[in-house]
Amino acid sequence: MPLALSIRAQVAMKSIVSLWALSFRYLWSRPLAAALNLLLLTLGLGSMTFMLLVSTQIDHAFERDLAGIDAVVGAKGSPMQLILSGVFHIDVPPGNVPLAEVQKLAQNPLVAQLIPLSMGDSFRAFRIVGTDARYVHHYQAQLAQGQLWEQPMQAVLGAQVAQSTGLAVGGSFIGTHGLGAGEHAHGDNPYTVTGVLAPCACVLDRLILTATESVWKVHETATALDPSDEEERQALEDDREITMALVRYRSPLAAVTFPRYVNSSTNMQAAAPAQEVSRLLLMVGVGTDVLRGFAWVLLATAGLSLFIALWSAVRERRFDLAMLRMLGAPAHRVAGLLLCEAWWLALMASVAGLLLGHVLAGLAGQMLQAQRSLAVTGWIWLSAEWWILAGALVVATLAASLPAWNVYRRVDVLSLLNNP
Repeated sequence: MPLALSIRAQVAMKSIVSLWALSFRYLWSRPLAAALNLLLLTLGLGSMTFMLLVSTQIDHAFERDLAGIDAVVGAKGSPMQLILSGVFHIDVPPGNVPLAEVQKLAQNPLVAQLIPLSMGDSFRAFRIVGTDARYVHHYQAQLAQGQLWEQPMQAVLGAQVAQSTGLAVGGSFIGTHGLGAGEHAHGDNPYTVTGVLAPCACVLDRLILTATESVWKVHETATALDPSDEEERQALEDDREITMALVRYRSPLAAVTFPRYVNSSTNMQAAAPAQEVSRLLLMVGVGTDVLRGFAWVLLATAGLSLFIALWSAVRERRFDLAMLRMLGAPAHRVAGLLLCEAWWLALMASVAGLLLGHVLAGLAGQMLQAQRSLAVTGWIWLSAEWWILAGALVVATLAASLPAWNVYRRVDVLSLLNNP
């Protein structure tokens, strides 16, 4: 009995292998139709993969960078601009605010933590941010080399900055005015690198961090008419400003009263990151939905095209199918040829579509990296991508089901030889 079962298993396995091999040959017996269906399925699956990779990584980046930040306080203007520039560092800040006013907010009983940020300079398009050690601790970043700054004109590099610029501990650089490719270099005030942060997959990876006093020193030296004039320097110190501050509330109730107090009682504004990011995602979501809808249209078109191709194949191959029936092939095996053709196409389109989506996501990530923007990569695998493969198989099965059933129910040779 075990020997008989083994023989039957071998026969069944050979039958399945021959069925798949024959269906593959049938598929490419009409190369133009197969290539068209493969192209349509690949484009649809590639678009869905691209959208899945990019949207998932951007959502994670927003959640990661916004964690623990309840409000951003800065100059009056666009709240969304304040969030994009202060949290994600992908926009220009609306202006500066007086240091004294921000220090008063730090004493507010509703505020548990206030992190100052001062911007205005960059190095090779990487932003130089004046702050304090709380900014590093907020994102739980760790040092890969060296130590944090201990005095003005010392700087700590994010992992992406160190990789792109080649700077290391002990090196020095000169900042340029502006947050992009600045024109004026502050040659009299070079920075010394004291540390390099380990990759944290957060906004710190693409920033150069230094003490707030470094930013003041660079710009006060450039602004003062006579650096040796103590009165003038004292006046500059009294008028010191920062760009914005990141605030964490002491209790959830502060979300109602604190922004109202700042917006109505000061010359500053308080923006809620969660609210502004929701608005941003709502606006961006329109384009995302359009692209996702386009991908579904491509998949539906591919399914319809595959259905027409398989339905036509039944007419063209009726003599081959009749011959298989005469040779003893059961009806389900003959119908399985059409299903296997569709599954071959789905598998090949899935591989090509997933590869296309990952390549496009990688190219998009390189473009964003060149702009010092959000980190996106195509070289990751998401568990949700298995659903794309399943979707391709479902579309192919639905497209082949009616032609396969049409062959299955015509169990005799005469029915197959007649025009369907």
